[in-house]
Amino acid sequence: MIELYKGGAYLINGKELVEDNDNASEVIKSKTGSAVTKEDAAKNTIAYGILNAHNTSGNMDKLQIKFDKLTSHDITFVGIIQTARASGLTEFPIPYVLTNCHNSLCAVGGTINEDDHMFGLSCAKKYGGMYVPPHQAVIHQFAREMLAECGGMILGSDSHTRYGALGTMAVGEGGGELVKQLLSQTYDVNMPGVVAIYLDGKPEPGVGPQDVALAIIGEVFGNGYVKNKVMEFVGPGVANLSADYRIGVDVMTTETTCLSSIWQTDDKIKDFYEIHGRADKYKELNPGSVAYYDGVVYVDLSKVKPMIAMPFHPSNTYTIEELNANLMDILDDCEKRALVSLDGKVDFTLKDKVRNGRLYVDQGIIAGCAGGGFENICAAADILKGASIGADEFTLSVYPASTPIYMELAKNGRLADLIGTGAIVKTAFCGPCFGAGDTPANNAFSIRHSTRNFPNREGSKVQNGQISSVALMDARSIAATAANKGYLTAATDLDVNYSNPKYFFDKSIYENRVYDGVGKADPSVEIKFGPNIKDWPSMVALTDNLVLKVASVIHDPVTTTDELIPSGETSSYRSNPLGLAEFTLSRKDPGYVARAKEIQAVEKVREEGGCMGEAYPEMKEIMQKIKETYPDVCKENTGVGSTIFAVKPGDGSAREQAASCQKVLGGWANIAKEYATKRYRSNLINWGMLPFLMPEDYDFELGDYIFIPDVAKAVKDKNDNIKAYVVNKGMKELTFNLGDLTDDERDIILKGCLINYNRR
Repeated sequence: MIELYKGGAYLINGKELVEDNDNASEVIKSKTGSAVTKEDAAKNTIAYGILNAHNTSGNMDKLQIKFDKLTSHDITFVGIIQTARASGLTEFPIPYVLTNCHNSLCAVGGTINEDDHMFGLSCAKKYGGMYVPPHQAVIHQFAREMLAECGGMILGSDSHTRYGALGTMAVGEGGGELVKQLLSQTYDVNMPGVVAIYLDGKPEPGVGPQDVALAIIGEVFGNGYVKNKVMEFVGPGVANLSADYRIGVDVMTTETTCLSSIWQTDDKIKDFYEIHGRADKYKELNPGSVAYYDGVVYVDLSKVKPMIAMPFHPSNTYTIEELNANLMDILDDCEKRALVSLDGKVDFTLKDKVRNGRLYVDQGIIAGCAGGGFENICAAADILKGASIGADEFTLSVYPASTPIYMELAKNGRLADLIGTGAIVKTAFCGPCFGAGDTPANNAFSIRHSTRNFPNREGSKVQNGQISSVALMDARSIAATAANKGYLTAATDLDVNYSNPKYFFDKSIYENRVYDGVGKADPSVEIKFGPNIKDWPSMVALTDNLVLKVASVIHDPVTTTDELIPSGETSSYRSNPLGLAEFTLSRKDPGYVARAKEIQAVEKVREEGGCMGEAYPEMKEIMQKIKETYPDVCKENTGVGSTIFAVKPGDGSAREQAASCQKVLGGWANIAKEYATKRYRSNLINWGMLPFLMPEDYDFELGDYIFIPDVAKAVKDKNDNIKAYVVNKGMKELTFNLGDLTDDERDIILKGCLINYNRR
């Protein structure tokens, strides 16, 4: 089904792969009639061409990218605009689209969700942006329909910013990177590796895009095969996939931890642009006659089977056939994994879902940027036509990804077909994907065509003794399960006549409701602030030395951003930095906030010129111990704060609050073996936090004090190795490093945060 090449490879004329070995150059010359160097061939990828066109540094090894467009939703745009305003924003220099698809239920905290929306609309008017009202479209579907263009680049403050299937290289990042673009700065990154995702063959009926995506994720996530690289989809199999199908695969590339994605384009993508009234945004994209890739993921589409990603990660994949054949063994493995993910805080079992030897599911959902596409929903309707989901526990909800899709489903009758089965069809909303809607019952099991199935991502709260869980599946197999009234079923097990209706896009829906003020900034407009919208607190510059107290220790193999700052109901507080910070690590380590505040109180005494030892007697002992070796250390040159240790933090969401909430609580660093994603590490840097890497093994304990002498000098001087000491363990010496940092990133850390950097 899927094969990973051990090394790089050349692609000849977009079809034939030649592995990179000692004979590669001779083979290529024999097939093309001319020799080519690896360096020149690497410039023939689609990705290289797009990055080169957007790079302003003049150096393709050290990119400084300026994007064409920006996009955010209503749990990110308030913080981004507040940061940019504090840094001198006068108008949006490029098109910036503010969508409202996360806090659109307005169900938590009284007026605060709609207050954020009104903030967004007023900012779109003042600074010259575009505003998409609630329930019109999820962020990524609107971008596909109205923003994507072949050869373009879009930066979004959501990790699933992926429009590669439409020829647009898109990147999901934390808010700080969008702020830089709003201030006409650049996105700085080393030239990423480019991996070919070589598609061959054609999927069998009933196998959907989520199946292909999960099959790939299962093969590449754990080994980091595409981490921080660009996935470039090529090969003869691409032509066998519709635009909607490609989009469904593409959006899930985020779960591989790649940097971005891009696909070759053809007449099917041209038709997509024509259907949406934007034919001028299409151009054919193909790799050059000989292109070099740093790796290859070979995918035989004809061998992909209906897949399921079991709790609690999209990479925990099996074929549905394999799961049904080895049901109790696989469920037992999932329960063992849960002991790690949930720290044993609640009882978790899936074995009680087995009825008469079959797995029973409590809930099915088809939703959002991954599942809510037109073809997915039409296929589900075809499978369910004439059936009933039954009157037992099982429920089915469907969320079309945009109002134009909803309208077309109404016009072609699929909406009526779905409703007739007992399914509930709702408006465009991302809630089921991040825990703000359709939270299952305690101990319930949900199957979803959405993007993630992390612990508690569906909305349950372990701190309240609750647990439910999600498995990811394609809409087709979800519908097949619904047709069997909740018993897990692969779509390929049913004989279905797929009608494949044509899609018609009604642009008047957006023309009637979307505010388009791009290029029409009006400085006279007053921004509307609700009482929950707060400014960022002031943050001090990095001191000469640091004393850090370990406020949380996480030994999980991977820590998600959902665990660092929970999604769901907390999203309503993301326009209030202090309010949101109260939720930091609340589901993973509920004691963290109190510990961080305790040491933050010491730093506040220091900043105000008081005596830290009087405020916190333990600190007096720590400082005395440090002075035995470093007598010049004092409150004037030594800051005090908290840190967390996690093995591999930052998988998943782009949300900057995973870092900013730690900063607001006095965090000054993270310590990790590695960072799961570039975007989380970028968030740490933009909030002035040191992204320490630790090559050696050391078992930190809660309450450990770490002293880092001359840390500011080490950042300035670009020191690879930074000396640190565990003070309360006899000044145990450790070595940290910061990895690769640009000069601007070093300056941001030294200044204390991106806001301070831009106030220079």
